[in-house]
Amino acid sequence: MASPSELKLGQKLNEGKTKQIFELADEPGHVLVQSKDQITAGNAARKDQMEGKAAIANRTTSCVFKLLQEAGIKTAFVRQQSEKAFVAARCEMIPIEWVCRRVATGSFLKRNPGVKEGYRFYPLKMEMFFKDDANNDPQWSEEQLLETKLSLAGLTIGRCEVDIMNRSTVAIFEVLERAWATQNCTLVDMKIEFGVNVSTKEIVLADVIDNDSWRLWPAGDRSQQKDKQVYRDLKEVTPEAMQMVKRNFEWVSESVKRLLEPQASGRVVVLMGSISDTAHCEKIRKACGSYGIPCELRVTSAHKGPDETLRIKAEYEGDGVPTVFVAVAGRSNGLGPVMSGNTVYPVINCPPITPNWGAQDIWSSLRMPSGLGCSTVLSPEAAAQFAAQIFGLSDHLVWSKLRASMLNTWVSLKQADKKLQACSL
Repeated sequence: MASPSELKLGQKLNEGKTKQIFELADEPGHVLVQSKDQITAGNAARKDQMEGKAAIANRTTSCVFKLLQEAGIKTAFVRQQSEKAFVAARCEMIPIEWVCRRVATGSFLKRNPGVKEGYRFYPLKMEMFFKDDANNDPQWSEEQLLETKLSLAGLTIGRCEVDIMNRSTVAIFEVLERAWATQNCTLVDMKIEFGVNVSTKEIVLADVIDNDSWRLWPAGDRSQQKDKQVYRDLKEVTPEAMQMVKRNFEWVSESVKRLLEPQASGRVVVLMGSISDTAHCEKIRKACGSYGIPCELRVTSAHKGPDETLRIKAEYEGDGVPTVFVAVAGRSNGLGPVMSGNTVYPVINCPPITPNWGAQDIWSSLRMPSGLGCSTVLSPEAAAQFAAQIFGLSDHLVWSKLRASMLNTWVSLKQADKKLQACSL
């Protein structure tokens, strides 16, 4: 892995408690984010050097951002550059910490007397804090943020932008919560920051997400916490205590690598009644690919060759790979019902409807004999999405892609509405 010294560094743009940010002379629009070995608590009222923390934090952040980017979340992250640094898109940072909570603990309990530790928030509890060390990062309301009328990289932070950050924070938390659950670890709460990409003028997840950013309780047990709270809770900082803190950070950086690994492998098998349906089926395969799901195409007719159809079914049942069958047959669909009546695997009908007889042909996919549970979806892309939702129940990476897609659709509608309103004015 290349080191920062191999890059042509420009001026230092910023230096905080735990990282430095440099311009990259040969990569306009990009910066180098270099971590430091310092660990702090209480706005640096307590600070110590922890050898190796920079590398641990950089590994953690890089893995988290890779997970989010592969899901489809827009971030500033570009690549891990070295053991202690990563390259990111240059952003003007929005001076707000967005805090998302699933479990009540920490400062929330002090600000909300009467709420017991462990209270679970459904839906997630959202809070925001204005970044101001001199005033201990005061809690802000949406109204305060809106009235401030911040302008960054030419973008004014208004209702649309606040709503996008709010909705994005929830989605990011849910993706990471789902991922950590695969390691039997509860994501209790988390803080993140957004910036405006100076090149694209869009809001993206920026800064870092490392073990300073969240609370993690293995098996939901606070006594096993692995995050920076262990350092905050130290009555006395000793070499032995710092080694314990470092071991926790290392545990997180190793565990976070496993979040990039799928928990289950599955596939979609598209059965088409005729080779003339190939174009329709290719749309299903392409959409499956966007979710990271392998998809195979086969040709078989349940009317003209039922024995071969059942042989193909047995072939896929026999290797133990979780499978969703998609039946593509338009004129008198026999594939879906025959498959559904002979397998416990999910079966989705996706008939290629034609203008002339589509209204009549569709009934062979809708009216099923009793005991058959195949569903019918007309859009090839929607059929793939339905299959992904089935696999997403057991594969957090597929689920994350679905969740990010839902977020991005919402954001695009929000931005389209803003643009329309601007044109109307």
